[in-house]
Amino acid sequence: MKRIVLRLMVGSMAALAVLAGLTGGCGLVGDGADATRNGPVTFGDYWYQGKAEITSYDLKQARYGELHDGDAVLIFVTEDFSEKKQVKLDRPDEAGDDAVKVLKLNALRNFNTGVYPYTVMTSAFSPVDRDRHPRTLKITTSVQEWCGHAFVQLNLQDDQYHVQQYSYFESEGDKVERLDGVVTEDEIWTTIRLNPDDLPTGEVTMIPGTLYQRFDHTAWRTVNATAILMPETYEPEVMVYNLVYYPELNRTLTIRFRRDFPHEIESWEEVEFASDGTTKELVTTAVRNKRLMLDYWTKNSVVDVGLRRELGLDN
Repeated sequence: MKRIVLRLMVGSMAALAVLAGLTGGCGLVGDGADATRNGPVTFGDYWYQGKAEITSYDLKQARYGELHDGDAVLIFVTEDFSEKKQVKLDRPDEAGDDAVKVLKLNALRNFNTGVYPYTVMTSAFSPVDRDRHPRTLKITTSVQEWCGHAFVQLNLQDDQYHVQQYSYFESEGDKVERLDGVVTEDEIWTTIRLNPDDLPTGEVTMIPGTLYQRFDHTAWRTVNATAILMPETYEPEVMVYNLVYYPELNRTLTIRFRRDFPHEIESWEEVEFASDGTTKELVTTAVRNKRLMLDYWTKNSVVDVGLRRELGLDN
């Protein structure tokens, strides 16, 4: 175990809202802060300015024993959310105590495997008020490719995650499961953005990432992991978070993010090791390309397509 952790630490060093105003928008309806004032940027300045943070990444995705070039996009935006229904509220002013402000992450990956493409999206809805709501309320992941598509949804109910899985494939089928309401890998990303001091460290029980479980066809379960948070040696303004699933999964996730608020995510890598813990297999990597603050839900005209070029994305 020590050898694995040390290798991961060395490897990670070398590795690389909001105010929508319209019910059809994706942003937060409510208390926008003054984002134009001088001085240090506060949480409200950044996240309640009526825009989403959109970051593109150059992706190399491990799949079928090879690395495939593609694009990844992380979209972070605050929204008003229903605690009971666990959907975006149309009229949050009328929802009373049911209204919860969340930081939503939409994480997208697009890559081709030979002739056919993969389109992947994971969404996580994490409450801004972590004292009142320490766990992420909802996570969904969908995978589309030419053979078919699969979808999974996790909802936090009575301190457990209610899992619903739907798949084109017989072996996966339609399933309903229950998991303990522990930390989920998919909420690590929003925790970094909300408050990296809340990241779990040391020995922790986790629900592995929903996309990993889909790609690896593993059973739904909680597993033990070791989490390490440390500064990047050669770039002290960057923090490194290592999540080590060993020996249960022989897998690691490393995320690099800015130390200072708003803690932008710069890159990540996913590694699977051989069962003996000595041989590194193909490594999925994503490295930041372009970043924009944008009310993208209003940019749906043909004339807005140039914004994709600004993000470094193919049209």
